[in-house]
Amino acid sequence: MMKSILRPQFLILIGLFIGGPLKADETKSLSLIVAAAGSANAPAQKQLLKGMLAGLAGRRNVPQPEGWAELATELQESADREAADLTQQLSRIFGDQKAIAQALVTALDQSAEPARRQAALRQLMQQQSEEASDSLEELLQQPVMRLAAIRGYSAVENPMAPTLLLEQYPKFNDTEKKAVVETLASRRRYAEFLLNALREKQIRKEEIPSHVARSLNDILGQNFVDVYGQIRQLAADRQKRMAHYRELLTPAAISKASPERGRKVFQKTCANCHTLYGAGGKIGPDLTGSNRANLDYILLNSVDPSYDVPEGYRMLQVVTVQGQIINGILAEEDGSRIVLKTVEDPKRIIPKTDIEVRKVSDKSMMPDGQFDALKPQQVIDLIRYLRTTSQVKVAP
Repeated sequence: MMKSILRPQFLILIGLFIGGPLKADETKSLSLIVAAAGSANAPAQKQLLKGMLAGLAGRRNVPQPEGWAELATELQESADREAADLTQQLSRIFGDQKAIAQALVTALDQSAEPARRQAALRQLMQQQSEEASDSLEELLQQPVMRLAAIRGYSAVENPMAPTLLLEQYPKFNDTEKKAVVETLASRRRYAEFLLNALREKQIRKEEIPSHVARSLNDILGQNFVDVYGQIRQLAADRQKRMAHYRELLTPAAISKASPERGRKVFQKTCANCHTLYGAGGKIGPDLTGSNRANLDYILLNSVDPSYDVPEGYRMLQVVTVQGQIINGILAEEDGSRIVLKTVEDPKRIIPKTDIEVRKVSDKSMMPDGQFDALKPQQVIDLIRYLRTTSQVKVAP
């Protein structure tokens, strides 16, 4: 019986458009799901709550559906921690000021689990919380919250953000520095500070990823080119493919996609080389901390992966004295051997006495045209999964 209730409601919710006002029939659908959740068993209840969250992703101040206050009180008092967390997240979307205040308490609580703190802060920033924005300076000093805090400055404009981020930039790790650059490129006023930091050599040209440079070129025009230099253009065929996928990957299409199916696609196409949420290969960069919400970042690295390969991930080609050709990423090297990470072997040891030729390629280990082998819906599902902020189940 529960399946007959769940399936149509999920379809309605996933079809909600991000950022638009709820229509009358959609509000009614939310009330129906709340009623269904009230009479469901615990596993089905949580699935309904997750479906509501997925359908309402990116929205704020959504009118509270009928029956929600009673259900929320019941679930928040239950012993099921996951159900209580899901309820809190939905209450914040419904504009519950008590739930919003509790999220800020959680984000600032250094004794709370880091994942819960980070999730609370992310949602507060999605809800455009000025109070949370004012707390980002404090959170920048806490390593477990630093990355989320840096990215939080892009969600809500804060006049202190450029100064704070650039002052602390030298002490940040590579992932955090990249997040600073991406954040400062997210708003015109921020971008002016980034340009000055580039001019003053506080940030090196090599620290600005290609997708960010292209964005800064659009925002600042010739002023950026005068400091950074000319932006290398994509080949015509790559530009055409990028345009094709932008047309396919509309906000509406992504909002209707399945992150569970997307994880299944990821496992087949990406997981051999990339790690996400602690699972996958270690040849390419770990994607967990990358700017996966930025569509241009994903497209540029998928359509033309060799456009801008970070130095630590450039492919090394080795030809042995026996004539074998081995391609991989250099993991280690000493006086007697090198260690490559290859698709087949994450620790391929090659004695230097066996090497006849070695050369660094400007090509990425990632092959071109990754998306071209997928069906359009698989691409959309994959993008939806890549833009998640926590792990999801794999579709059967």
